[in-house]
Amino acid sequence: MFTILILGLLVGIILGLTGAGGGILAIPALVFSQGWSVSEAAPIGLLAVTGAAIVGAVEGFIRKLVRYRAALWISIVGIPMTPLGLLVAHVLPSRWLMISFSGTMLIVAIRLLRPNANNEQYHPCHINPDTGRLYWTTKTVVILGGVGVLTGFLTGLLGVGGGFVLVPALRKATNISMHGIVATSLFIIALVGSGGIISSLIQGHIFPLTVAIPFIVACMVGMFGGRKLIHHFKAQTVQQFFAFLVIAVSIMMFFRALQIDL
Repeated sequence: MFTILILGLLVGIILGLTGAGGGILAIPALVFSQGWSVSEAAPIGLLAVTGAAIVGAVEGFIRKLVRYRAALWISIVGIPMTPLGLLVAHVLPSRWLMISFSGTMLIVAIRLLRPNANNEQYHPCHINPDTGRLYWTTKTVVILGGVGVLTGFLTGLLGVGGGFVLVPALRKATNISMHGIVATSLFIIALVGSGGIISSLIQGHIFPLTVAIPFIVACMVGMFGGRKLIHHFKAQTVQQFFAFLVIAVSIMMFFRALQIDL
């Protein structure tokens, strides 16, 4: 129980600092602490990430940082993709699902460590300086819709909310401020994650509440703490620390996958 509480607290803090990207660590935390497979850990991870994201999204709304129109469009497109991700997760053998998860983590980390990876001069979806809102063009609708499709599918497949895709995608595609991207991504994860949880229940998944409840509560508390701490750290420092942490965990996941009998 103590281990679950500590891990949940740490995942929540990283979630608060990185804008849902830290949710990718929820599954490894459960896999290593409980000895579960990725498919067994995914529903609990999704519950925890979604609960924590709700806390962060409320704080973002209070501070008027959430781009709710963009968030709603991404969520509307993404939610229908979560059942497909869930289906693939339960068809794919455990070893290959864990290897896929490990590979995804590594790609995310490398992307975060690339020099100037998030400082592109051109943003296809940009804010109107007169209104402070996004220009809603056909390109904006298509690009953000594509982000929604990928987010929804990965939410179902990996049970992590897809925040690790959302944050870099929004940074590359838009000129929204980093604080706005973090708050918006948390709101999207709250919506898409809720859709994923409903899909899991419809498909008959059972949530072991003795593990789920303390992990979720700890994640939510950690999220609150992370949102308070975010103002005391440089975004680049947090990004680099998170990237190296993800690399380490991805390597551990890969070697664990090799130990699984086919």
